[in-house]
Amino acid sequence: MSIVDTAKETAQALMQGAMAKLVPLAPDRWIPGGVPDPLIARKHGLIGTSVSRLDGPLKVKGDARFAAEFVYEDMTYATLVFATIPRGRIATLDTAAAEAAPGVVTVMTHKNAPRMNKPAVFGSSPTAAGPADLPIMQDDRIHWNGQPIALVLAETQEQADHAASLIVATYAAEPSTTSFAAAKAAGAQPGLFMGQPLLNEIGDAEAELAKAPRRIDHVYTTPRHNHNAIEPHATTVAWIGDELIIHDASQLVTAEAITIADVFDLKPEQVRVTSPYVGGGFGGKCLWDHQIMGAAAAKLAGRPVRITLSREGVYRTVGGRTVTEQRVALGARPDGHFTSLIQTGTIAMTPHNNMPEPFITGTRSSYASDSLKLSVDTVTMNMLANTFMRAPGESVGTFAMESAIDELAVELGMDPIELRIANEPDKDPISGLPFSSRHIVEAWRAGAEKFGWTARNAVPSSRREGEWLVGMGCAKGTYPYYRMPGAAARITLTRDAHATVEVAAHEMGMGTSTTTAMVAAERLGLPLDQVSVGYGESIIPGAILAGGSQQTAAIGAAVIAAHRALVTELLKLAGNDSPLAGLSPDEVGSEDGGLAKLDEPGRRESYASILGRAQRDSVVVTEEASPPLELMHWSMHSHSAIFCEVRVNTVTAETRVSRVLGSFDCGRILNPKTARSQFRGGIIMGLGMALMEETQFDERNGRIMNPSLAEYHLPVHLDVPEIDVIWTDIADPHTPMGAHGVGEIGITGVAAAVANAIYNATGKRVRDLPITLDKLL
Repeated sequence: MSIVDTAKETAQALMQGAMAKLVPLAPDRWIPGGVPDPLIARKHGLIGTSVSRLDGPLKVKGDARFAAEFVYEDMTYATLVFATIPRGRIATLDTAAAEAAPGVVTVMTHKNAPRMNKPAVFGSSPTAAGPADLPIMQDDRIHWNGQPIALVLAETQEQADHAASLIVATYAAEPSTTSFAAAKAAGAQPGLFMGQPLLNEIGDAEAELAKAPRRIDHVYTTPRHNHNAIEPHATTVAWIGDELIIHDASQLVTAEAITIADVFDLKPEQVRVTSPYVGGGFGGKCLWDHQIMGAAAAKLAGRPVRITLSREGVYRTVGGRTVTEQRVALGARPDGHFTSLIQTGTIAMTPHNNMPEPFITGTRSSYASDSLKLSVDTVTMNMLANTFMRAPGESVGTFAMESAIDELAVELGMDPIELRIANEPDKDPISGLPFSSRHIVEAWRAGAEKFGWTARNAVPSSRREGEWLVGMGCAKGTYPYYRMPGAAARITLTRDAHATVEVAAHEMGMGTSTTTAMVAAERLGLPLDQVSVGYGESIIPGAILAGGSQQTAAIGAAVIAAHRALVTELLKLAGNDSPLAGLSPDEVGSEDGGLAKLDEPGRRESYASILGRAQRDSVVVTEEASPPLELMHWSMHSHSAIFCEVRVNTVTAETRVSRVLGSFDCGRILNPKTARSQFRGGIIMGLGMALMEETQFDERNGRIMNPSLAEYHLPVHLDVPEIDVIWTDIADPHTPMGAHGVGEIGITGVAAAVANAIYNATGKRVRDLPITLDKLL
């Protein structure tokens, strides 16, 4: 199978439902006992040390070019015009004034847009996820309030913005559903996530709940959330002959290139997508209408196009997290043992995509219970399609479940940490598979000690400092270790022992290039400054998605596989005159700029010697990571124990988070410096979810009412306290490099920890996010 075929298959798998069926990636060889290759597992090398980000100086100096900073001669600038009804047709569309405005090059609508296919990878089949599979500016249909109906191209951005304001549209509205209550009244359907039913049952949980000696049963709600990356979505597009060049802010360059090629009836190799730097993604920087419309406009005008979404434009065209309504009921014996665990509820979706918020996914592996019922039902609304948003499902699901466990702890008179530990499962509660690595109890103990949990008074409203009530809360978080296919790496090794490692990966601020360089340097036995990393280009082999907290592991597995291929090739080049003659790749590793026999380091030869004798300036290998099926026998997850202290003002009800500590169990930490940043960033997003984030949705017409950072509130510096993070750093013997993902575990559990701390401070239990001061007065 070719790289393009592999990439296309991977893109289809990611976006049309195969994630639940994907298998783990692993090192190319293992030593007895399941421990990863010692060249990666060793403690004295680069892996596990704090390394500053290699791209940091470029960003500080302004030399890192983002998508809206690529320049072409004769470039034009685009502005979008958005529909103002939730469903219907365009009746009239008057563009005359815009076309006559100064600097306007053209106005593109459904009447003159190039004919395009629907974006198939991001399809609306029953198992598809992500943006909707709808014709993009191909007809007069309106599917949501905010759908682009016109694109203005002009010589400057200001001219395009002004001309767009002159376009006048009228509509023939059709019946629509924009109320969550009305959608529920129309009936719900069982939810599917990545092709799998969002339904799990063990025993009769309702019957067990009814006879439980202790029980709680409540409804928790979370609002809509919108993506607000520091870099708004932007794309610079140019047609060069019959090839399409796209500089984009993207989390999936390979899948994007393949999809857009299909839209324009091109071969995959005719589309090149680059995305060297992305100013935050979190699930929102995938493929949306604006990239395709930018390419269509560039084709129509015969000139390059830069399309940069305004902050409002992001809200109108880029999906976010849907509203959730969750019932959590817990039944327990007096000693805290769960006899019944129920988490069910409803979320909203559109008719044109299938991205439910799978709020039960974290609960599936979190706790043991004699009986269990988990389900997500979906209702249909005419609105912008949902999409992935950091820790989809887990972030909002843990708010409900971990709040409920805190409520049960109060009912039982137990310490909430001890209640959680008492219900730790010894195997995966749903699948029955053993955990590959699970050290959440150690994380709880270490976190409680460092945070000073024993100082907490279990009686609410018992600690007061002036006019401030002070309380502590905690919560558990989990996020799965996804094992996605399609990763590949290309290694170019030169005679002077410099290696270039290329992966179709992405840098969204998490330190991808740095960690990749560390893994490659360790694997190749080279100093860090002798390794370069190429990434963010669709022409690089492989298909890696920056999502699901799996990119680093996928890259690592691909580098390991490519290194094995490199060793194989170097042994062939070394020939019979080498000290390594007769050795197999399994007997050889890389150290100190060359190859050496693993159990006899004296038998070695440098890269320079091998290539020099072979009269080669370089050697190039490309290899895909092979996912071993036997690793499907493990349940794999990252875990967190979140501790929070809050202060609530008795006069104004203002809430201030004064301390947060996250104690994490994520396997081995590859780069503590970048991991700490990831953990803290996730926690800050969790603080926003707890106290301020909320998309205001006008249920009269389906329009988002607060499409700006002036009205959609996010944490700023004064909202964020000092955040401490610690971790177990216990390697998982069944994963590449012993590591789990760290990108999305930070946010999970945070909102519940804040809510539980507020209860401890005030005695008021808030079950509806965000916890604004009006809910505490």
